[in-house]
Amino acid sequence: MRKPPIHSALFAAALACSPLAFAVAPQQAAPPDSQAASGAQDSRQHPDLFDQLGLTDAQRSSVRQLIQQSFQQAQPEMEALRQKRMAFDNATPGSNQFKAAANDLAETESSAVRAQVLRQADLRTRVYNLLTPEQRAKLTTLVSQRGQGMQPRPANSPAASR
Repeated sequence: MRKPPIHSALFAAALACSPLAFAVAPQQAAPPDSQAASGAQDSRQHPDLFDQLGLTDAQRSSVRQLIQQSFQQAQPEMEALRQKRMAFDNATPGSNQFKAAANDLAETESSAVRAQVLRQADLRTRVYNLLTPEQRAKLTTLVSQRGQGMQPRPANSPAASR
């Protein structure tokens, strides 16, 4: 019996996480030794989105609560996906059971990705509605700055050919 590949676990974790979830976690300063090695890159040099937008404690709490709710909504779907992955991994390749499990897994993963995108869109809308007009303007500026910093990879780069 094969164990489920690590990418299944990573996919399930990705379903539960949203980009905003990473902004929620408080940034912890690295130990002094690693700060010296990394050029002392601490949270003061790279403030998180909450700090950049100047969220109040009430807003931070509300955002954390929304993210937690989104995660809880994803839990049953993640469990169903895990079960489908296990059925696929335990089936004998080439058998009818294997083909059925592969089709079932493909459908479940497709549905899970669609549901995650919709959950993220809902979460982003709810968070956006918590922001003041000034914070919304700042967010728009930050997003456009972040987008300008991302340059497309040249077609002949090794990463682009993967």
